[in-house]
Amino acid sequence: MSFNIKNKISLFLLSFFIVLTMQGQDLQEYIKIALENSPEVQQFEAQYKRISEKKEEVNTLPNTEFGAGYFVSEPETRTGPQQFKLSVKQMIPFLGTISARENYVSSLADASYQDMVVVKRKLMTSVAQLYYKLYEIKAKQKVLDENIELLKTYEKLALTSVEVGKASAVDVLRLQIRRNELNQQNEVLAETFSGIEKAFNKLLNQDIRTSVRVVDSLPIPAEAAKIQPSNLQLHPELVKFDKMYTSVEKSELLNQKDKQPMIGFGLDYVNVAKRTDMDMPENGKDIVMPMVSLSIPIFNKKNKSITKQNKLQQEEILSQKQQRYNTLETVLYRAVSDRNAAMISHQTQLKNLEQAKNAEQILVKSYETGTIDFNDVLDIQELQLKFQTNMITSEVTYYTQSTIINYLIK
Repeated sequence: MSFNIKNKISLFLLSFFIVLTMQGQDLQEYIKIALENSPEVQQFEAQYKRISEKKEEVNTLPNTEFGAGYFVSEPETRTGPQQFKLSVKQMIPFLGTISARENYVSSLADASYQDMVVVKRKLMTSVAQLYYKLYEIKAKQKVLDENIELLKTYEKLALTSVEVGKASAVDVLRLQIRRNELNQQNEVLAETFSGIEKAFNKLLNQDIRTSVRVVDSLPIPAEAAKIQPSNLQLHPELVKFDKMYTSVEKSELLNQKDKQPMIGFGLDYVNVAKRTDMDMPENGKDIVMPMVSLSIPIFNKKNKSITKQNKLQQEEILSQKQQRYNTLETVLYRAVSDRNAAMISHQTQLKNLEQAKNAEQILVKSYETGTIDFNDVLDIQELQLKFQTNMITSEVTYYTQSTIINYLIK
């Protein structure tokens, strides 16, 4: 891969990493590992190098033709009989044909480069989205642990209330049942985390037993960053169609060059033996004959057909680009909408959680007066858990949709 290409990829990765800075150093490291280890990325890098190497293949003249012949029946000439003949010929394409071939191959390499960029972007997006799933599970486990500890505290309060006759043993059992349910959810999340962790490691092409670290929090900004939908036009999936269109143009230029005649230069050498029946000037003098040949494509129906095919292919490429642009634009606006909805939901859940905590404090204070209702305790605890998990879901949705937006316009 050339120095310029490495620079382009490095600049793109840098811009993507800047977006991920607030999400923790670990994600950046994992993306780097994935890009270095991915067999798919290596495949497309090799494909790009292979196509680029074809420039050397086409930068050549047609094969030089060598010939040799031996006269079984030696034809007599005035200066002697001809014994054998040697010949060499080199055809030279029309002026600019080789350059046209190089330009065509370069245009194919440019299109292949866009494939490589797309694969890298998709891989980075996949790594980030799986990472957020792992974060979601870890965050929910943390919330469950906190709620389990909270229920243990309530259970102690309930046992104390039972001893003084201010609560029923049924209240204690309800608290214990609720704690068992949360323990079960925690165990299920642990199993889910293990499965996704293995998938994450496979995506990074590393040992599935490798422990994955995730950040403790994913803060959501007060306002979403503004996007530039016009940047979608520069997306590599769309740029590839431009490169493909250009490659067809280069193909047609090459086709026009192939319609032109080729000129050839050659040399024939005929070995002549001396005559033995008489002595004469230039007896046995060999024959050297320079030659010029011209190759003219008189029947050029093939070239006319290629021209028509190229025109139709360009129309096809333009239609494909428009269709893909419409699809990507739809995905972009949907992602922006979902991200904004996640911000609204997060703010709402945060307010609800604050109110639920206030209600919890009121219940705890009421314990001092001996009027605590453990049914209310369970209701408030369930609401708190709901708001906390909804907040986590909103955070993950925000960042997941952000990865889609980054994929499309960064």
